Amino acid sequence: MTNHVDSRLARRAFLGRTSQGVGTVALAALAAPQHGLSAEPPLPQRARRVIWLSMAGGPSHLETFDHKPKLAELNGKQMPESLTKGQQLAQLQGQKLVCFGPQHPFAKMGPNGTDICALFPHIGSVLGDICLIRSMTTEAINHDPAHMFMNTGSQIAGRPSMGAWVTYGLGSDAADLPGFVVLTSLGRGGQNQPIAARQWSSGFLPSRYQGVQLRSKGDPVLYLTNPGGVTREQQGADIAAINALNVQHDILSGDPEVATRIAQYEMAFRMQASVPELMDVANESPRTLELYGCKPGDGSFASNCLLARRLAERGVRFIQLYHKDWDHHGGVKEGVRLKAEEIDRACMALITDLKNRGMLDSTLVVWAGEFGRTPMSQGGDGRDHHNKAMSVWMAGGGVRGGLVYGATDELGYQAVENTCTVHDLHATMLHQLGIRHEAFSVKFQGLDAKLTGVEKSRVLDDVLA
Repeated sequence: MTNHVDSRLARRAFLGRTSQGVGTVALAALAAPQHGLSAEPPLPQRARRVIWLSMAGGPSHLETFDHKPKLAELNGKQMPESLTKGQQLAQLQGQKLVCFGPQHPFAKMGPNGTDICALFPHIGSVLGDICLIRSMTTEAINHDPAHMFMNTGSQIAGRPSMGAWVTYGLGSDAADLPGFVVLTSLGRGGQNQPIAARQWSSGFLPSRYQGVQLRSKGDPVLYLTNPGGVTREQQGADIAAINALNVQHDILSGDPEVATRIAQYEMAFRMQASVPELMDVANESPRTLELYGCKPGDGSFASNCLLARRLAERGVRFIQLYHKDWDHHGGVKEGVRLKAEEIDRACMALITDLKNRGMLDSTLVVWAGEFGRTPMSQGGDGRDHHNKAMSVWMAGGGVRGGLVYGATDELGYQAVENTCTVHDLHATMLHQLGIRHEAFSVKFQGLDAKLTGVEKSRVLDDVLA
Protein backbone atom coordinates (compact mmCIF):
# COMPACT_ATOMS: atom_id res chain seq x y z
CA MET A 1 0.00 0.00 0.00
CA THR A 2 2.79 2.43 0.91
CA ASN A 3 4.55 1.90 -2.40
CA HIS A 4 1.28 2.47 -4.25
CA VAL A 5 0.66 5.77 -2.41
CA ASP A 6 4.23 6.94 -3.02
CA SER A 7 3.92 6.10 -6.70
CA ARG A 8 0.63 7.98 -6.96
CA LEU A 9 2.11 11.05 -5.23
CA ALA A 10 5.17 10.99 -7.45
CA ARG A 11 3.00 10.71 -10.56
CA ARG A 12 0.83 13.62 -9.38
CA ALA A 13 3.90 15.73 -8.69
CA PHE A 14 5.30 14.98 -12.16
CA LEU A 15 2.03 15.91 -13.86
CA GLY A 16 1.72 19.04 -11.76
CA ARG A 17 5.20 20.20 -12.65
CA THR A 18 4.92 19.49 -16.36
CA SER A 19 1.49 21.10 -16.69
CA GLN A 20 2.18 24.20 -14.65
CA GLY A 21 5.58 24.85 -16.14
CA VAL A 22 6.46 28.11 -14.48
CA GLY A 23 6.75 26.39 -11.09
CA THR A 24 9.91 24.60 -12.15
CA VAL A 25 11.50 27.94 -12.91
CA ALA A 26 10.89 29.16 -9.37
CA LEU A 27 12.41 26.04 -7.86
CA ALA A 28 15.41 26.04 -10.18
CA ALA A 29 16.03 29.71 -9.42
CA LEU A 30 16.65 28.86 -5.76
CA ALA A 31 20.03 27.43 -6.68
CA ALA A 32 20.95 30.61 -8.60
CA PRO A 33 18.56 33.36 -7.49
CA GLN A 34 20.25 35.98 -9.63
CA HIS A 35 19.09 34.22 -12.81
CA GLY A 36 15.67 34.22 -14.46
CA LEU A 37 14.56 32.30 -17.53
CA SER A 38 17.57 33.38 -19.55
CA ALA A 39 21.02 34.25 -18.28
CA GLU A 40 21.83 35.37 -21.83
CA PRO A 41 19.10 37.61 -23.31
CA PRO A 42 18.39 36.93 -27.00
CA LEU A 43 19.03 40.58 -28.01
CA PRO A 44 21.90 42.93 -27.20
CA GLN A 45 21.21 44.20 -23.70
CA ARG A 46 21.47 48.00 -23.65
CA ALA A 47 19.78 48.33 -20.25
CA ARG A 48 20.34 46.07 -17.26
CA ARG A 49 17.62 47.59 -15.10
CA VAL A 50 14.57 49.90 -15.17
CA ILE A 51 13.61 52.76 -12.87
CA TRP A 52 9.96 53.61 -13.63
CA LEU A 53 8.74 56.93 -12.24
CA SER A 54 4.93 56.69 -12.01
CA MET A 55 3.13 60.02 -11.68
CA ALA A 56 -0.12 58.69 -10.24
CA GLY A 57 -3.28 60.60 -11.05
CA GLY A 58 -2.62 61.60 -14.65
CA PRO A 59 -0.27 64.58 -15.22
CA SER A 60 -1.48 67.25 -17.60
CA HIS A 61 0.76 67.25 -20.67
CA LEU A 62 -0.49 70.80 -21.29
CA GLU A 63 1.15 72.11 -18.10
CA THR A 64 4.30 69.99 -18.36
CA PHE A 65 5.87 68.95 -21.68
CA ASP A 66 3.50 69.71 -24.60
CA HIS A 67 3.51 73.37 -25.67
CA LYS A 68 0.19 74.51 -27.18
CA PRO A 69 0.09 78.28 -27.89
CA LYS A 70 -3.02 77.82 -30.08
CA LEU A 71 -4.91 76.47 -27.07
CA ALA A 72 -3.96 79.65 -25.21
CA GLU A 73 -5.38 81.73 -28.07
CA LEU A 74 -8.71 79.88 -27.88
CA ASN A 75 -8.99 80.03 -24.09
CA GLY A 76 -12.66 80.35 -23.07
CA LYS A 77 -13.99 79.54 -26.53
CA GLN A 78 -15.94 76.43 -27.50
CA MET A 79 -13.86 73.39 -28.29
CA PRO A 80 -14.09 72.46 -32.00
CA GLU A 81 -16.80 69.82 -32.32
CA SER A 82 -14.86 68.17 -35.14
CA LEU A 83 -12.38 66.95 -32.53
CA THR A 84 -14.71 65.89 -29.75
CA LYS A 85 -17.97 64.69 -31.33
CA GLY A 86 -18.65 61.05 -30.48
CA GLN A 87 -15.42 60.76 -28.50
CA GLN A 88 -15.06 59.04 -25.14
CA LEU A 89 -14.73 61.39 -22.17
CA ALA A 90 -14.64 60.66 -18.46
CA GLN A 91 -16.60 63.23 -16.43
CA LEU A 92 -17.18 65.82 -19.17
CA GLN A 93 -19.45 63.60 -21.26
CA GLY A 94 -22.50 65.56 -22.42
CA GLN A 95 -21.25 68.89 -21.01
CA LYS A 96 -20.35 72.08 -22.85
CA LEU A 97 -16.70 71.78 -23.84
CA VAL A 98 -14.64 74.96 -23.49
CA CYS A 99 -10.96 75.42 -24.38
CA PHE A 100 -8.73 75.93 -21.36
CA GLY A 101 -5.36 77.47 -22.11
CA PRO A 102 -2.09 76.30 -20.50
CA GLN A 103 -1.86 77.69 -16.98
CA HIS A 104 1.90 78.23 -16.90
CA PRO A 105 4.36 79.73 -19.40
CA PHE A 106 6.69 77.53 -21.41
CA ALA A 107 10.38 78.19 -22.05
CA LYS A 108 13.01 76.86 -24.41
CA MET A 109 15.38 74.50 -22.62
CA GLY A 110 18.03 71.93 -23.40
CA PRO A 111 20.53 71.75 -26.25
CA ASN A 112 17.81 71.98 -28.93
CA GLY A 113 15.68 74.68 -27.34
CA THR A 114 12.76 72.38 -26.57
CA ASP A 115 9.66 74.11 -25.22
CA ILE A 116 8.67 72.71 -21.84
CA CYS A 117 6.82 74.25 -18.91
CA ALA A 118 8.95 76.87 -17.14
CA LEU A 119 8.18 75.16 -13.81
CA PHE A 120 10.65 72.38 -14.72
CA PRO A 121 14.06 74.06 -15.16
CA HIS A 122 15.96 71.17 -13.55
CA ILE A 123 14.49 68.62 -15.95
CA GLY A 124 15.17 71.15 -18.68
CA SER A 125 18.84 71.16 -17.73
CA VAL A 126 19.13 67.41 -18.53
CA LEU A 127 16.99 67.37 -21.68
CA GLY A 128 20.14 66.39 -23.55
CA ASP A 129 19.82 62.99 -21.86
CA ILE A 130 16.03 62.71 -22.28
CA CYS A 131 13.86 61.44 -25.11
CA LEU A 132 10.52 63.25 -24.80
CA ILE A 133 7.55 61.42 -26.35
CA ARG A 134 4.56 63.70 -26.93
CA SER A 135 2.34 61.23 -28.77
CA MET A 136 1.60 58.51 -26.22
CA THR A 137 -1.95 57.12 -26.00
CA THR A 138 -3.66 54.60 -23.75
CA GLU A 139 -6.88 52.58 -23.84
CA ALA A 140 -8.23 53.31 -20.36
CA ILE A 141 -9.80 56.54 -19.13
CA ASN A 142 -10.32 55.95 -15.39
CA HIS A 143 -7.59 55.60 -12.79
CA ASP A 144 -7.57 51.97 -11.67
CA PRO A 145 -7.98 50.36 -15.12
CA ALA A 146 -5.51 52.89 -16.54
CA HIS A 147 -2.93 51.96 -13.91
CA MET A 148 -3.61 48.29 -14.67
CA PHE A 149 -3.10 48.89 -18.38
CA MET A 150 0.11 50.88 -17.89
CA ASN A 151 1.49 48.29 -15.48
CA THR A 152 0.32 45.02 -17.02
CA GLY A 153 -0.70 45.77 -20.60
CA SER A 154 -4.29 44.82 -19.77
CA GLN A 155 -7.22 46.47 -18.02
CA ILE A 156 -8.15 43.07 -16.58
CA ALA A 157 -6.95 42.45 -13.05
CA GLY A 158 -4.84 39.38 -12.43
CA ARG A 159 -2.17 39.88 -15.09
CA PRO A 160 1.53 40.13 -14.18
CA SER A 161 2.96 43.62 -13.82
CA MET A 162 5.83 44.72 -16.04
CA GLY A 163 8.26 44.45 -13.13
CA ALA A 164 7.18 40.84 -12.56
CA TRP A 165 7.57 40.05 -16.28
CA VAL A 166 11.08 41.52 -16.32
CA THR A 167 12.32 39.71 -13.22
CA TYR A 168 10.70 36.49 -14.44
CA GLY A 169 12.57 36.83 -17.72
CA LEU A 170 15.94 38.08 -16.50
CA GLY A 171 16.08 37.39 -12.79
CA SER A 172 17.94 39.84 -10.59
CA ASP A 173 21.55 40.78 -9.88
CA ALA A 174 20.63 41.41 -6.23
CA ALA A 175 21.31 38.45 -3.96
CA ASP A 176 20.04 40.09 -0.76
CA LEU A 177 17.16 42.21 -2.05
CA PRO A 178 14.05 41.47 -4.12
CA GLY A 179 14.41 41.84 -7.87
CA PHE A 180 11.36 44.14 -8.05
CA VAL A 181 10.95 46.92 -5.48
CA VAL A 182 8.20 49.56 -5.15
CA LEU A 183 8.32 52.88 -3.27
CA THR A 184 5.46 55.39 -2.90
CA SER A 185 5.29 59.06 -1.94
CA LEU A 186 2.47 61.56 -1.48
CA GLY A 187 2.50 65.17 -2.57
CA ARG A 188 1.19 68.20 -0.73
CA GLY A 189 -2.03 68.56 -2.69
CA GLY A 190 -3.88 65.98 -0.61
CA GLN A 191 -5.21 63.79 -3.46
CA ASN A 192 -4.25 60.57 -1.69
CA GLN A 193 -5.88 58.10 -4.06
CA PRO A 194 -4.89 54.57 -3.08
CA ILE A 195 -2.53 52.58 -5.27
CA ALA A 196 -3.58 48.93 -4.99
CA ALA A 197 -0.90 46.30 -4.47
CA ARG A 198 -2.25 44.46 -7.51
CA GLN A 199 -0.43 47.09 -9.59
CA TRP A 200 2.83 45.29 -8.81
CA SER A 201 1.35 41.79 -8.65
CA SER A 202 2.94 38.74 -10.26
CA GLY A 203 -0.46 37.68 -11.61
CA PHE A 204 -0.29 34.13 -12.96
CA LEU A 205 3.51 34.02 -12.64
CA PRO A 206 4.96 32.55 -9.44
CA SER A 207 4.44 35.00 -6.60
CA ARG A 208 8.16 35.30 -5.95
CA TYR A 209 8.24 37.73 -8.90
CA GLN A 210 5.76 40.22 -7.44
CA GLY A 211 6.98 43.64 -6.36
CA VAL A 212 7.98 44.18 -2.76
CA GLN A 213 6.90 47.52 -1.34
CA LEU A 214 9.36 49.28 0.94
CA ARG A 215 7.85 51.96 3.16
CA SER A 216 9.33 55.42 2.64
CA LYS A 217 9.05 56.46 6.29
CA GLY A 218 9.65 54.52 9.50
CA ASP A 219 10.58 50.85 9.26
CA PRO A 220 10.90 50.05 5.54
CA VAL A 221 9.58 46.53 6.16
CA LEU A 222 7.41 45.64 9.14
CA TYR A 223 8.57 42.87 11.49
CA LEU A 224 11.99 42.78 9.82
CA THR A 225 13.95 42.56 13.06
CA ASN A 226 14.07 39.44 15.22
CA PRO A 227 12.02 39.26 18.42
CA GLY A 228 13.85 39.98 21.62
CA GLY A 229 16.15 37.17 22.72
CA VAL A 230 16.37 35.59 19.25
CA THR A 231 19.79 35.77 17.60
CA ARG A 232 20.43 35.82 13.85
CA GLU A 233 21.96 32.35 14.12
CA GLN A 234 18.83 30.99 15.82
CA GLN A 235 16.63 32.65 13.20
CA GLY A 236 18.74 31.13 10.44
CA ALA A 237 18.45 27.67 11.97
CA ASP A 238 14.65 28.02 12.18
CA ILE A 239 14.43 29.01 8.51
CA ALA A 240 16.70 26.14 7.48
CA ALA A 241 14.45 23.66 9.33
CA ILE A 242 11.25 25.13 7.86
CA ASN A 243 12.66 25.10 4.35
CA ALA A 244 13.85 21.50 4.72
CA LEU A 245 10.25 20.52 5.47
CA ASN A 246 9.01 22.65 2.58
CA VAL A 247 11.44 20.95 0.18
CA GLN A 248 10.01 17.56 1.18
CA HIS A 249 6.48 18.87 0.70
CA ASP A 250 7.44 20.29 -2.69
CA ILE A 251 8.72 16.89 -3.85
CA LEU A 252 5.35 15.36 -3.00
CA SER A 253 2.99 18.10 -4.09
CA GLY A 254 4.62 19.70 -7.11
CA ASP A 255 2.92 22.96 -6.16
CA PRO A 256 4.99 25.88 -7.57
CA GLU A 257 4.00 28.07 -4.66
CA VAL A 258 5.91 25.82 -2.28
CA ALA A 259 9.12 26.71 -4.11
CA THR A 260 8.10 30.34 -3.91
CA ARG A 261 7.57 30.08 -0.16
CA ILE A 262 11.05 28.57 0.24
CA ALA A 263 12.56 31.46 -1.71
CA GLN A 264 10.58 34.01 0.31
CA TYR A 265 11.83 32.64 3.64
CA GLU A 266 15.40 32.81 2.38
CA MET A 267 14.98 36.32 0.97
CA ALA A 268 13.35 37.61 4.16
CA PHE A 269 16.29 36.31 6.16
CA ARG A 270 18.81 38.01 3.88
CA MET A 271 16.79 41.25 3.90
CA GLN A 272 17.18 41.50 7.67
CA ALA A 273 20.78 42.51 6.99
CA SER A 274 20.50 44.15 3.56
CA VAL A 275 17.53 46.51 4.07
CA PRO A 276 18.94 48.44 7.07
CA GLU A 277 22.17 48.93 5.10
CA LEU A 278 20.18 50.10 2.07
CA MET A 279 18.25 52.69 4.08
CA ASP A 280 21.32 54.01 5.91
CA VAL A 281 22.54 56.88 3.72
CA ALA A 282 25.17 58.06 6.20
CA ASN A 283 27.87 57.25 3.65
CA GLU A 284 26.27 59.51 1.03
CA SER A 285 28.23 62.71 0.52
CA PRO A 286 26.74 66.10 1.46
CA ARG A 287 27.06 66.99 -2.23
CA THR A 288 24.85 64.07 -3.23
CA LEU A 289 22.21 64.91 -0.62
CA GLU A 290 22.26 68.52 -1.80
CA LEU A 291 21.87 67.37 -5.41
CA TYR A 292 18.63 65.54 -4.58
CA GLY A 293 17.48 68.26 -2.18
CA CYS A 294 16.06 65.77 0.30
CA LYS A 295 16.28 64.80 3.92
CA PRO A 296 16.89 61.04 4.01
CA GLY A 297 13.95 59.14 5.39
CA ASP A 298 11.47 61.98 4.96
CA GLY A 299 9.28 59.87 2.66
CA SER A 300 9.53 62.37 -0.20
CA PHE A 301 9.80 61.58 -3.90
CA ALA A 302 13.33 63.01 -3.81
CA SER A 303 14.34 60.67 -1.00
CA ASN A 304 12.85 57.75 -2.94
CA CYS A 305 14.84 58.74 -6.03
CA LEU A 306 18.02 58.52 -3.96
CA LEU A 307 16.94 55.09 -2.69
CA ALA A 308 16.22 54.08 -6.30
CA ARG A 309 19.82 54.79 -7.23
CA ARG A 310 21.02 52.79 -4.21
CA LEU A 311 18.73 49.89 -5.18
CA ALA A 312 20.07 50.02 -8.74
CA GLU A 313 23.64 49.87 -7.44
CA ARG A 314 22.75 46.73 -5.50
CA GLY A 315 21.46 44.90 -8.55
CA VAL A 316 17.68 45.30 -8.24
CA ARG A 317 16.24 44.72 -11.71
CA PHE A 318 13.04 46.78 -11.64
CA ILE A 319 12.43 49.77 -9.37
CA GLN A 320 9.09 51.57 -9.47
CA LEU A 321 8.41 54.87 -7.73
CA TYR A 322 4.84 56.12 -7.37
CA HIS A 323 4.29 59.80 -6.64
CA LYS A 324 0.61 60.52 -5.98
CA ASP A 325 -1.54 63.65 -6.25
CA TRP A 326 -1.60 64.43 -10.01
CA ASP A 327 -5.41 64.19 -10.36
CA HIS A 328 -6.26 67.83 -11.04
CA HIS A 329 -9.97 67.98 -11.85
CA GLY A 330 -9.75 71.42 -10.24
CA GLY A 331 -6.95 73.81 -9.40
CA VAL A 332 -4.61 72.49 -12.06
CA LYS A 333 -2.48 75.66 -11.96
CA GLU A 334 -1.60 75.40 -8.27
CA GLY A 335 -1.57 71.60 -8.37
CA VAL A 336 1.07 71.35 -11.09
CA ARG A 337 3.13 74.05 -9.38
CA LEU A 338 3.28 71.92 -6.23
CA LYS A 339 4.12 68.79 -8.23
CA ALA A 340 6.92 70.58 -10.05
CA GLU A 341 8.47 71.62 -6.74
CA GLU A 342 8.33 68.00 -5.57
CA ILE A 343 9.70 66.18 -8.62
CA ASP A 344 11.68 68.58 -10.84
CA ARG A 345 14.96 68.63 -8.93
CA ALA A 346 14.71 64.96 -7.94
CA CYS A 347 14.31 63.74 -11.54
CA MET A 348 17.31 65.80 -12.59
CA ALA A 349 19.31 64.51 -9.62
CA LEU A 350 18.53 60.86 -10.41
CA ILE A 351 19.66 61.23 -14.03
CA THR A 352 22.73 63.25 -13.06
CA ASP A 353 23.72 60.90 -10.24
CA LEU A 354 23.38 57.81 -12.44
CA LYS A 355 25.40 59.52 -15.17
CA ASN A 356 28.16 60.59 -12.78
CA ARG A 357 28.48 57.00 -11.56
CA GLY A 358 28.60 55.53 -15.05
CA MET A 359 25.21 53.85 -14.57
CA LEU A 360 22.88 55.84 -16.84
CA ASP A 361 23.84 53.95 -20.01
CA SER A 362 22.76 50.69 -18.38
CA THR A 363 19.68 52.08 -16.58
CA LEU A 364 16.44 52.86 -18.41
CA VAL A 365 14.57 55.65 -16.60
CA VAL A 366 10.91 56.11 -17.59
CA TRP A 367 8.61 58.96 -16.47
CA ALA A 368 4.88 58.42 -17.11
CA GLY A 369 1.40 58.84 -15.69
CA GLU A 370 -1.58 56.62 -16.46
CA PHE A 371 -3.15 59.09 -18.95
CA GLY A 372 -3.13 62.79 -19.88
CA ARG A 373 -5.67 65.58 -19.30
CA THR A 374 -8.23 67.29 -21.52
CA PRO A 375 -7.62 70.62 -23.32
CA MET A 376 -11.16 71.45 -22.15
CA SER A 377 -11.78 72.89 -18.72
CA GLN A 378 -13.54 71.08 -15.92
CA GLY A 379 -15.14 73.21 -13.23
CA GLY A 380 -13.45 76.29 -14.65
CA ASP A 381 -9.93 75.60 -13.41
CA GLY A 382 -9.29 71.86 -13.83
CA ARG A 383 -8.90 69.19 -16.49
CA ASP A 384 -10.61 65.82 -16.94
CA HIS A 385 -8.97 62.44 -17.66
CA HIS A 386 -7.84 61.99 -21.25
CA ASN A 387 -6.49 58.93 -23.04
CA LYS A 388 -5.85 60.27 -26.56
CA ALA A 389 -2.76 62.28 -25.68
CA MET A 390 -0.12 62.18 -22.98
CA SER A 391 3.58 62.93 -22.62
CA VAL A 392 6.14 60.49 -21.28
CA TRP A 393 9.92 60.59 -21.30
CA MET A 394 12.80 58.16 -21.12
CA ALA A 395 16.48 58.58 -20.33
CA GLY A 396 19.51 56.28 -20.40
CA GLY A 397 19.42 52.61 -21.35
CA GLY A 398 20.33 53.21 -25.00
CA VAL A 399 17.67 55.87 -25.64
CA ARG A 400 18.46 58.92 -27.81
CA GLY A 401 18.86 61.97 -25.61
CA GLY A 402 17.80 65.42 -26.77
CA LEU A 403 15.03 64.00 -28.97
CA VAL A 404 11.38 65.05 -29.17
CA TYR A 405 9.32 62.24 -30.72
CA GLY A 406 5.76 62.52 -31.98
CA ALA A 407 3.26 65.34 -31.68
CA THR A 408 -0.36 66.12 -30.81
CA ASP A 409 -2.69 68.42 -32.73
CA GLU A 410 -2.50 72.18 -32.16
CA LEU A 411 -4.86 71.97 -29.18
CA GLY A 412 -3.22 68.92 -27.58
CA TYR A 413 -6.38 66.82 -27.94
CA GLN A 414 -5.00 63.77 -29.73
CA ALA A 415 -1.73 62.37 -31.01
CA VAL A 416 -1.33 62.98 -34.74
CA GLU A 417 2.33 62.23 -35.49
CA ASN A 418 4.18 59.00 -34.62
CA THR A 419 1.31 57.89 -32.40
CA CYS A 420 2.49 55.46 -29.71
CA THR A 421 0.68 52.99 -27.49
CA VAL A 422 1.46 51.66 -24.03
CA HIS A 423 2.22 48.31 -25.64
CA ASP A 424 4.79 50.04 -27.87
CA LEU A 425 6.39 51.52 -24.75
CA HIS A 426 6.52 48.09 -23.12
CA ALA A 427 7.96 46.53 -26.29
CA THR A 428 10.68 49.18 -26.38
CA MET A 429 11.51 48.66 -22.71
CA LEU A 430 11.82 44.88 -23.20
CA HIS A 431 13.93 45.37 -26.33
CA GLN A 432 16.44 47.50 -24.44
CA LEU A 433 16.62 44.82 -21.76
CA GLY A 434 17.48 42.27 -24.45
CA ILE A 435 14.06 40.57 -24.67
CA ARG A 436 12.08 39.95 -27.86
CA HIS A 437 8.60 41.03 -26.84
CA GLU A 438 6.88 38.95 -29.53
CA ALA A 439 8.36 35.72 -28.18
CA PHE A 440 8.19 36.56 -24.48
CA SER A 441 5.02 34.78 -23.37
CA VAL A 442 3.59 32.35 -20.84
CA LYS A 443 0.79 29.90 -21.57
CA PHE A 444 -2.23 30.97 -19.51
CA GLN A 445 -5.78 29.66 -19.92
CA GLY A 446 -4.80 28.18 -23.26
CA LEU A 447 -3.38 31.42 -24.66
CA ASP A 448 0.12 32.82 -25.08
CA ALA A 449 -0.11 35.73 -22.65
CA LYS A 450 2.32 38.63 -23.19
CA LEU A 451 3.06 41.96 -21.57
CA THR A 452 2.62 43.59 -24.98
CA GLY A 453 -0.82 42.08 -25.59
CA VAL A 454 -2.25 40.30 -28.61
CA GLU A 455 -2.43 43.34 -30.90
CA LYS A 456 0.58 44.19 -33.05
CA SER A 457 3.06 46.22 -31.02
CA ARG A 458 6.27 47.82 -32.23
CA VAL A 459 9.62 48.75 -30.80
CA LEU A 460 10.08 52.54 -31.11
CA ASP A 461 13.31 52.21 -33.11
CA ASP A 462 13.48 55.93 -33.86
CA VAL A 463 13.98 56.80 -30.19
CA LEU A 464 16.90 54.38 -29.74
CA ALA A 465 20.52 55.41 -30.02
